[in-house]
Amino acid sequence: MSATYQSSILAAPLACGRSLSFDIRFEREPKAALTRLRDVLDPQSAVVGLGDPLVRALGCEIPGLRVFPAIASAEYALPSAQHALWIYLRGADRSAIFDLSQAVTAALDEAFELVDSIDTFTYADGRDLSGYLDGTANPEGDSAVVVAIAGRSAPAPGSSFVVVQRWVHDLGRFQAHSQDQRDAIIGRRLSDNEEIADAPESSHVKRTAQETFSPMAFMVRRSQPWAVNGKSGLEFIAYGASLDPFERMLRHMAGEDDGTRDALFAFSRPVNGGYYWCPPVSEGKLDWTAVGV
Repeated sequence: MSATYQSSILAAPLACGRSLSFDIRFEREPKAALTRLRDVLDPQSAVVGLGDPLVRALGCEIPGLRVFPAIASAEYALPSAQHALWIYLRGADRSAIFDLSQAVTAALDEAFELVDSIDTFTYADGRDLSGYLDGTANPEGDSAVVVAIAGRSAPAPGSSFVVVQRWVHDLGRFQAHSQDQRDAIIGRRLSDNEEIADAPESSHVKRTAQETFSPMAFMVRRSQPWAVNGKSGLEFIAYGASLDPFERMLRHMAGEDDGTRDALFAFSRPVNGGYYWCPPVSEGKLDWTAVGV
């Protein structure tokens, strides 16, 4: 496969990031704004994803793209907050993120309204704020390309799907547990990152073990922590050639299939969620062909 995907999808996370969500302004035509975005944006410093509302507004359809599902019960809620356009900026420092953000919002402002923005960062050596390493089971190299990028037989080779879901942690609640209890919630030992063979079935590692699903549910995760106004958590970001693996995993975490809820819910909750389609790249720029731009 030629490297026609957005390179930031598989690139290693940088020190700083910003997750931006946009909706279409009332009675505005988005094509000209998307053209400007293509002209100002370098795919090496950002990932762009189109939500189902934007694709439909353009009079198109992307097979496999849909609205993020809301899942709820008496005990928990996994809400949907589906937006039209999602952009993830990445940079070595906050100055780079600021400049990128200014350029992107200026290009889009005529037709798109910025409705959500949060700054993210790399914590320690790639850990979640709970202290545990994130993305341990990520595919790498050619395997990552197969998992995250649509192949040549797909309608838009080089494209990808992404799920974006913000989690809010109660770190005080988590730290109130003993170290053994925290390890059991996650399913790995903090000391050496090794999986705990006899961890509870509710442990996060066991509920999300990608190889245990049928078919297997591998994704490429590029999540980053966030912390603002006394709150903190994880901006969960995962790429796949299909949205199906994530959705199977999410429903299993919620215990829809067997009644066992992921222990992660003991100290963390999602507050939004969106599905997006990431177009391929042609000659170093976003290729909007599949959506008629």
